[in-house]
Amino acid sequence: MREYPVKRGHYSKALAGDGLKRIMEETFGHVEEDGEWLVSSYKGLKKVRVKPLGKTKLLVETETADVPEGDAADTLKKYNEFLFRATGYTAKERKKMMSKVS
Repeated sequence: MREYPVKRGHYSKALAGDGLKRIMEETFGHVEEDGEWLVSSYKGLKKVRVKPLGKTKLLVETETADVPEGDAADTLKKYNEFLFRATGYTAKERKKMMSKVS
């Protein structure tokens, strides 16, 4: 399980209301609600669960599956696309922030 920071001001622009659910549907397809969690899946992601923690963080839990190399690359691309749209930070920016924490 990981916490991802949400860029300042991004929550109200992109995630408020059903924004997070809409982003997940557009990225992964079908989304179900499980209490406060939004749950979906996509190729190499058997399950991806997302829950906002206020307006500044997202809690993301993933469960992966073994898939062919092409599907694995597509899964990673879709996951990074989702995180960018949900947090406002690119993969490079997220990596830089994570390395500062470690």
